[in-house]
Amino acid sequence: MTKIPSNRSERRAATKAERGRQAAAEKNPEALIHGVVPPRDVLLRFIADYPEKASKRELAKAFGLKGEARVELKAALRELEEDGLLQKSRKSLIRPGALPPVTVLDITTRDKDGELLARPAEWPEEAGVAPAVLIRQSSQDRKQGKSPVAGLGDRVLAKIFPAKDRGGPAYTARIIKLIDRHRNAVLGVFRERPGGVGRLMPIERRGEEMQIEADGVGDARDGDLVEVEVTRAGRMGLPRARVLNVIGSVASEKAISMIAIYAHGIPHIFPQSVLRAAEEAEPATLSHREDWRKVPLITIDPADAKDHDDAVYAEPDPSPDNPGGVIVTVAIADVSWYVRTGSELDKEALKRGNSVYFPDRVVPMLPERISNDLCSLREGEDRPALAVRMIFSKEGRKAGHTFHRIMMRSAAKLSYQQAQAAIDGKPDDKTGPLLEPILKPLWEAYRIMTIGRNRRQPLELDMPERKILLKPDGTVDRVFVPPRLDSHKLIEEMMIQANVAAAETLEKKQQALVYRVHDAPSLAKQEVLREFLATLSIPMAKGGNMRANSFNGILSKAEGTPHQTMVNEMVLRSQSQAVYSPDNIGHFGLNLLKYAHFTSPIRRYADLIVHRALVGALGLGPGGITPQEEGQLDDIAAEISTFERRAMAAERETVDRLIAHHLAERVNQEFKARVSGVTKAGLFVTLPEYGADGFVPISTLGTDYFVYDEAHQALTGEKTGLGYRLGDDVEVRLVEAVPLAGALRFEMLSEGRKMPTAIRSFHKASRARDRSRGAKKPGTRPPRGRR
Repeated sequence: MTKIPSNRSERRAATKAERGRQAAAEKNPEALIHGVVPPRDVLLRFIADYPEKASKRELAKAFGLKGEARVELKAALRELEEDGLLQKSRKSLIRPGALPPVTVLDITTRDKDGELLARPAEWPEEAGVAPAVLIRQSSQDRKQGKSPVAGLGDRVLAKIFPAKDRGGPAYTARIIKLIDRHRNAVLGVFRERPGGVGRLMPIERRGEEMQIEADGVGDARDGDLVEVEVTRAGRMGLPRARVLNVIGSVASEKAISMIAIYAHGIPHIFPQSVLRAAEEAEPATLSHREDWRKVPLITIDPADAKDHDDAVYAEPDPSPDNPGGVIVTVAIADVSWYVRTGSELDKEALKRGNSVYFPDRVVPMLPERISNDLCSLREGEDRPALAVRMIFSKEGRKAGHTFHRIMMRSAAKLSYQQAQAAIDGKPDDKTGPLLEPILKPLWEAYRIMTIGRNRRQPLELDMPERKILLKPDGTVDRVFVPPRLDSHKLIEEMMIQANVAAAETLEKKQQALVYRVHDAPSLAKQEVLREFLATLSIPMAKGGNMRANSFNGILSKAEGTPHQTMVNEMVLRSQSQAVYSPDNIGHFGLNLLKYAHFTSPIRRYADLIVHRALVGALGLGPGGITPQEEGQLDDIAAEISTFERRAMAAERETVDRLIAHHLAERVNQEFKARVSGVTKAGLFVTLPEYGADGFVPISTLGTDYFVYDEAHQALTGEKTGLGYRLGDDVEVRLVEAVPLAGALRFEMLSEGRKMPTAIRSFHKASRARDRSRGAKKPGTRPPRGRR
């Protein structure tokens, strides 16, 4: 039996023996021995050519591997991961930088033959240029309805295939679904110019001005937010454009969030058919439900919440088999009763994917008649819900759980601050009567659940979340960090456990569902973090078996030191992004094997899917998942993961624009800042007082030549040895604010500090390597600005 080499030297020694077999395999694939792990190159080529068969199970099946050979395959794949030649994507393995089998694409241009070319809608900046994808649209497929007709500017969900023609795009794609049409319109602010012509001022940081001729102005007026179509992009002069749509004045209320809504193509106006369906919905009855209206469930939410989709209750477990244990009940609004698969409400909810929250407005996933009325667990009113009763031992271990479809009546609506004040000894007229029978049992249950949480040790990052308080006119009043209360943590832990219970129940019933998955950090990101921590003398173990508590150990070593914020940020950057998937790989950050979103079906489509799956699997009545929906879970998961990232980007950009507006009148003022990012081009800085982010170009740092050191996250002067590192406290001057783009540019006022010996040694070694390779000394830069 072939022994998998265990280290690099052994692998090099095995190379000669492997080459002959590889050559034979390339000439005659049948020469591969069935049942024996193939060579590394053959594995990599197979995964590249057949990404849909790139799971360990499919690879073992393809090469006829059983028993010990499967163990060898697993070891071979792990080595390829460690060498950076493979990375995990859900349950499959892909080449680094490769696209997953199902991807959301934006169609951007045509090739010389007139064929449509697309690029992935989401692509990490650190991965470089996004790969091109050739859209396959045969006339025969279109006639038979197998492939939707798409054009330039459209966003599509597509099945991805590696291209056989190595001279063209890296991938081809077959369209599964048309998500959004005509995304090639450019958004900007119209400015009038003499003679009836106009200019388009960009709202994107990298956008460019455009000229609008008199016959292309339409109904646009100075200061209007408009969509334009580029009519000519010549080599000389500004691009020419014409106005397609006038959105409204940027001086109007809520204009800032409207920019993000239009820029990201977020659906924000409900079609009349959807509003009509919502208005025609009848309140749920006791049919197919248990009557829990006497159970004193309560809602605990932000003070300004308009919808209430979760309620909680806790009591001691009366069973003599569980002394000191508790029963925790979590009830969630039964949205699946009203939003049935394939209905008008369902189609619109899937199109949106989730609600989007801006400082000045909410773009809901469902109409208010559903979200704020029929499915809102209002105090004293009958509402349908899906509830889970969870039993915990006094050690915080879950002993069991059951799901129920119920009719409930909320006993009270409380805010987080109100509930916390009561527990802290300051009850008001409302919470006073609730303190002994309801609130204290809830806090006792939370104390017990915390024992289990501490034993589980999820990732505990300390990243304060800032909130923006607006004035009545929609401008920023102040930015603050709200206190993190035990009432917040109580609701969070109870929701997490309800989500776990949902995933466990559906797995036990062998029911397809959409998981919330979070992969472990890639080995490449771990290595970057390890090198960075080494500069702070914080050790980090090597290997691919890092767990969440391993990172907690790192965070605890940095706690209370000047590097605490910096280490938290670097650990956060090392983490993978959580996504939705019908394949379970667990949730790394929460340190959970099974996890699904169940607790917010009013604002997340993933939760609605899980509700339907529970209703169907447990036989709880109408509104269950359908076979057709089960067959589309791969596509749905890809879509809602993209829509979630879209919402996050829109929310972040809106905050940036609001703060840039807030600071626009403070140009030339000085601020205390912290270095929050280091790049070859300069430093990103954050103003802690405002939560604002801006950029300091490297050309303004001084007359020295600054060398970028990724491992140490530093820029260091070549001559002086003075520089700046991630996390440094500095003083800066605001030089420019571009509110519409949310961009702030700063000038560094603080002199760089002397870099540690390790960093200076790194730079010397780096320059020595460059000289040995015949590299030229870095050239001159453009003239530096005044300090």
